[in-house]
Amino acid sequence: QVQLVESGGGLVQAGGSLRLSCAASGRTFSIYPMGWFRQAPGKERELVAAINWSGGNTYYADSVKGRFAISRDNAKNTVYLQMNSLKPEDTAVYYCAGRRTVAAAVESWEYDYWGQGTQVTVSS
Repeated sequence: QVQLVESGGGLVQAGGSLRLSCAASGRTFSIYPMGWFRQAPGKERELVAAINWSGGNTYYADSVKGRFAISRDNAKNTVYLQMNSLKPEDTAVYYCAGRRTVAAAVESWEYDYWGQGTQVTVSS
């Protein structure tokens, strides 16, 4: 099995920054692409950013392009999400997710492993 644990969430003012971390343990060799999703109250879970195994390919939702950056350190089995210029509409629970297959994916149902989530609240 694989366990994903997120950290780094919190309360920040609009325009501020946060860095989320996702530490993987267990059978980490089985994790290929990783993604960060978020879910706001009353809304569907959406993919914010994704990264392939090597870190050479990334994907960003249009709403966060130019503000968020996803990265990974495979030696530490950790994926990061640097969030800059935060807006109140970025407020959500952020989830780390991993896939067992190499192919990239943007839908939540395509991911096999999930963390428990970390709350990000951006005040105006």
